[in-house]
Amino acid sequence: MDARLDPALKIAEFLLQIKAVKLSPKKPFTWASGWKSPIYCDNRKTLSYPTVRTYIRQQFVQAIDHEFGRPDMIAGVATGGIAHGALVAHDMGLPFIYVRSSAKEHGMKNQVEGDLTTGRSVVVVEDLVSTGKSSLNAVHSLRDAGCEVKGMVSIFTYGFDEALRAFEQEKVKLHALTSYSILLDQAMHDKYITEQDLISLNEWRKDPANWNKPVTETAKG
Repeated sequence: MDARLDPALKIAEFLLQIKAVKLSPKKPFTWASGWKSPIYCDNRKTLSYPTVRTYIRQQFVQAIDHEFGRPDMIAGVATGGIAHGALVAHDMGLPFIYVRSSAKEHGMKNQVEGDLTTGRSVVVVEDLVSTGKSSLNAVHSLRDAGCEVKGMVSIFTYGFDEALRAFEQEKVKLHALTSYSILLDQAMHDKYITEQDLISLNEWRKDPANWNKPVTETAKG
């Protein structure tokens, strides 16, 4: 099989084509954390393209069947994972619930929304995993609600060491449909970036918190 038919590369190609992922090492973006980043990922854009969202849904269903087996429920993480999670649940004929970033301050004050009496085991659907904090917060909420989390699937992961350690510590298996390294491979193949860009993008991946910071000269004693 042609390597370019690999589903992970195909999804990376889609993300680049529809500009759900933008690569800009020369004019970096600023994340909410304050990090300077040469990449910006907005997987919500995938929902606007029927071919793309259908392919992602199909790959999610295959991954869930292969990696975790059929769960009782599918859970989406607010907000990016809700629509994709609902599509997956519909395809699999399963109940759907979703997890808020925090509990509501009124009404029933729920953080997990939906009917939890429909089952116990659940696979969580995310759109993006960066440091893993918000994703694992959703896992904690589901576990607190009495759910057995079989694992998590996401469209994309940066593959940060911090996230890998956090998922391992919480004993949560993560299966991402594509990743930062695969995306860079596809971006080079399709000439979205140059060799020099690739060097900078790889440097960011190694140390995102300190990438692109000006070097401070040591005072002479």
